[in-house]
Amino acid sequence: MAAFQRQPRKEQKMNEENKTNEQTVRPNREHKSSVFKLLFSNPDTLRKLYSAIEGIELPPDIPIDINTISGILVKGIRNDISFIVDKRLVVLTEHQASINSNIPLRIYRYFEKVLSKIVDYQRVHNRQLIKIPKPEFIVLYNGKEPFPEKKTLRLSDAFMDTEDLTKNNNRISLELVVQVYNINHDQNREIQQKCEVLNEYSSFIEKIREYEKTKLSLDESVKCAVKYCIENNILKEFLREHGSEVVNMMVEEYTTEDFIEAMLEEAREERDQEIIDLWKSGIPAEEILRNLEINRAN
Repeated sequence: MAAFQRQPRKEQKMNEENKTNEQTVRPNREHKSSVFKLLFSNPDTLRKLYSAIEGIELPPDIPIDINTISGILVKGIRNDISFIVDKRLVVLTEHQASINSNIPLRIYRYFEKVLSKIVDYQRVHNRQLIKIPKPEFIVLYNGKEPFPEKKTLRLSDAFMDTEDLTKNNNRISLELVVQVYNINHDQNREIQQKCEVLNEYSSFIEKIREYEKTKLSLDESVKCAVKYCIENNILKEFLREHGSEVVNMMVEEYTTEDFIEAMLEEAREERDQEIIDLWKSGIPAEEILRNLEINRAN
């Protein structure tokens, strides 16, 4: 997206946030891994997770080809894992912030880039039909706000109402369906019981929030949660091996999400319609912030 022009606005709060911890509060410009991706980007673990979500038993002889995309162009989709299994192309996304209605549109943009990675577009001019894996889109929600155990989001929900000009007015020519599962520790217990790693991951996130409620800093809360989980055999080997890395990842993810939500809330309070409209259009908040900073620098 080209940088957009806007007039200077109140920046005191945002500047103070940046000075407090510039490395973690400022939205990340590089595509770094996350705890979710580090934990589930193992084919065997991913096999168990997918089997639990789908309610199947995926045979071990069916390969899982992980083809997750890295790069700033798709940074709006965070904590994603893309893989091919049994002729299915699955985009699996963890979502920690509040669910917004534009997730199907954001995943549509991401899926386009996944296809460009696995399809030779120079062959589209040939007569022979190019076969592609059947797409599936799954979001695992573990945010703080109440959310149903399962919800279906559709791209068509965003389509504008049209006048009844044709007899096929209700026909949908383009669709993208996203299944959202709530994986907070008290939700979708059947899925979590079938995937021990997912269950332990949810327990780890829950423990971080418990420590936060005791007024510990985010950094201390994550460190305490890591220590507690190791002592109580929750993701024990994973946290032993990646403990310090996990702390850095979680602090960056949570702080960035909090900063983005604060920026959007401030925009709503100030009736900054430009930011609000950009957010509603499906442009990722990190991209909005990145362009704001470009304009401030000019």
